[in-house]
Amino acid sequence: MLKCTYRQILVLISCLILMLFSCKEKDPVKEPNKLRITFKHQVDGEVLKTNELIYQNAAGNPYEIKEVMYFISDLTLYHADGTTVKPAGWNDIHYVDTNIPSTLDWWCGSDIQPGLYNSISFTFGIVSERNKSFMYVNPPEVNMSWPEVLGGGYHYLMMNGFWKDTLGIRMPFNFHLGIGQIYENNSGEVADITGFIDNSFTVNPDGEMFGVSDEGTTTINLIMNINSWFDTPVVYNHNTWGGAIMQNQEAMHLGCLNGSDAFYVSNL
Repeated sequence: MLKCTYRQILVLISCLILMLFSCKEKDPVKEPNKLRITFKHQVDGEVLKTNELIYQNAAGNPYEIKEVMYFISDLTLYHADGTTVKPAGWNDIHYVDTNIPSTLDWWCGSDIQPGLYNSISFTFGIVSERNKSFMYVNPPEVNMSWPEVLGGGYHYLMMNGFWKDTLGIRMPFNFHLGIGQIYENNSGEVADITGFIDNSFTVNPDGEMFGVSDEGTTTINLIMNINSWFDTPVVYNHNTWGGAIMQNQEAMHLGCLNGSDAFYVSNL
């Protein structure tokens, strides 16, 4: 008969216990939830078609859009319980470019407080204390540099296209927003700049409430209506302001006013 020592019995019992626990099914590890913002560009509800002179703004300017590039930052979510969440953390400046599809998705947060959210807000552009020259060294962001003599930093918006003037001539426009300048005697000469203006602004887009679950990905659409830049609350006329406005603070101010309602949120 096989005899087991006391030590062997203890070893056998230990092995059986170890096997019992190792065979037990482990609880799955819950993945943190994620938030993705998808950027879409439309003209009065229709998907933007670039390089086609098929649009008209409230001033009656026929126009086309070649490309749209911009920064948004300081994203904030407003929970239904009254709390606010800033999901982007340190990486809260995002560049959007209609020529680069990868920029149209922003994975801007994870492990976010679940629940129902009433709204979002963000800064269009980059506030002056953060909008510093040379913080980007690689394209495409580096291509958004704003001239040092005009205030430095980076463009908030580059929207380039064409419009037909009063003679029916197709003219280029560069609807660019960034740091504004104050000129002595309104001369418009670089040598006469006496100060600068931060034209970044906060956007509280209209739109739908959305829910964030405790796991998985939540996707919301942030939709820009191109016509809003020219229509509301101020009618913007390309024939009045011309094709380039980087040194025209009055024109840029109108653009900023109109940009405040150029976005809305959809979770469809």
